[in-house]
Amino acid sequence: MYNRFIRIAATGLGSGLSPFAPGTAGTLVGIPLYMVFSCFSWSIYLLSVIAFSLFAVYISQEAEGIYNEKDPGRIVIDEIAGFQVTMFLVAPTFWHIFLGFIVFRIFDIIKPFPIRLCEKKLPGGYGVVGDDIIAGIYGNIVLLLLVRFVM
Repeated sequence: MYNRFIRIAATGLGSGLSPFAPGTAGTLVGIPLYMVFSCFSWSIYLLSVIAFSLFAVYISQEAEGIYNEKDPGRIVIDEIAGFQVTMFLVAPTFWHIFLGFIVFRIFDIIKPFPIRLCEKKLPGGYGVVGDDIIAGIYGNIVLLLLVRFVM
């Protein structure tokens, strides 16, 4: 029962089992979670994202043990956490969510410095989730600038 829970959580309710672009599918699962978090004040949102990210670290660590593999692609709870960071302080409109999704995926795929370094150097679940949190921070900065100056 425990391993089943870890697998369901780690794969983003099974979205990480997608044969095509599991990280993208996992990020899509993050949208409803963002819709819930966006109802909170910024401080509660931030605490919720921190708590969810720590949960993601634990789940990722356990899932690596279950799958006996370092950062397997089917673990997507890290993408869900990273997307929440990208959307911090952003109003939940269709265009903001769409742009946030695109910007986060670009940073998560390209992995500019120090994202790849975090992925490789941090141990276990911290490495799995850490790179997505940094991609989320980069995404948030770009998204906030787009919202402020372009939209």
